[in-house]
Amino acid sequence: MTKQIEFLNPPEIIRRSNWRDRYETKVAQWLTPWDGVELPEIGFIGVPLSKTSISVSGASMTPNALRELFANATTYNVDHEVDLQHLRARDLGDISMHVTDLLKCHANIEQGLNNVYETLPGLFPIIAGGDHSITCPSVKAFRKHAGGKVGIVQIDSHMDVRNLEDGGPSNGTPIRGLLESGTVEGRNIAQIGIHSFANSKAYHDYAKSQGILQFTANQVHRAGIESLVEKAIKAAGDGTEAIYVTVDMDVLDQAFAPGVPAMVPAGMTPWKLLEAAYMLGRHPKVKAFDIVCVDPMQDPRRATVRMTLYVILTFLTGYAMRSNP
Repeated sequence: MTKQIEFLNPPEIIRRSNWRDRYETKVAQWLTPWDGVELPEIGFIGVPLSKTSISVSGASMTPNALRELFANATTYNVDHEVDLQHLRARDLGDISMHVTDLLKCHANIEQGLNNVYETLPGLFPIIAGGDHSITCPSVKAFRKHAGGKVGIVQIDSHMDVRNLEDGGPSNGTPIRGLLESGTVEGRNIAQIGIHSFANSKAYHDYAKSQGILQFTANQVHRAGIESLVEKAIKAAGDGTEAIYVTVDMDVLDQAFAPGVPAMVPAGMTPWKLLEAAYMLGRHPKVKAFDIVCVDPMQDPRRATVRMTLYVILTFLTGYAMRSNP
């Protein structure tokens, strides 16, 4: 019998390639819509919310923009000689959003993901936003699913610890919301790529007071990404049951991410972001992943959306190699 999950709608777009090659598998042929019966290992879940973005953003369109590109990428990673098609991956669809009530949207995200985890308890979620506000209700649901403390590795130019009084929950407040709700302890949060002139002293002081481990974009440039990811995993995994990874695509230098609402100069390069995604995907304690803050309407030739898809596929390459030392 087909399972129906409340607050989860089937994917709006199902992309198929007109070209077939018997020796090549496209993402569209592999990441197909869930039939409501099978038990997938990997679940792609869209969260199309961007009305909570401080910057003008059409990030609600990103899940479908990613689906449009499923027919343009293959499942094979030549660098690691890994083919993802052996993973049981399905597109579960999108969390339903309320038209005007933003708090109801957040409630739908939390309850919808709770419903997903109850229906598919062994699922590894790949969650596509939407703006970064979605991470707060997503992590709340994930903590319940994990059954204990969780840590966060955040790759982002921004700290996302804005106060909740000046405007309520937004894409600038997910980490603050998780801290103030007691969902995550500051000492189990690690942020990589924090950028100068994109954050305030008051919020930097707050993050330090909460014990958040931070690495700036300059530190990534000087030290490289590998050692910083290792330190981030250690902090996020200290005494926790699982690690949740959240990637804000505005961590990239503006030359490589023209389609993010809050772009920055001198940000991370694509290769460093891909290496971080691969390392995090390989770690057995990492059990959830989201990627946020891309506006397809501001994205020439879908360059940033395409990079977002490559980050997801590279993360899954690491995941696929967990059993391969």
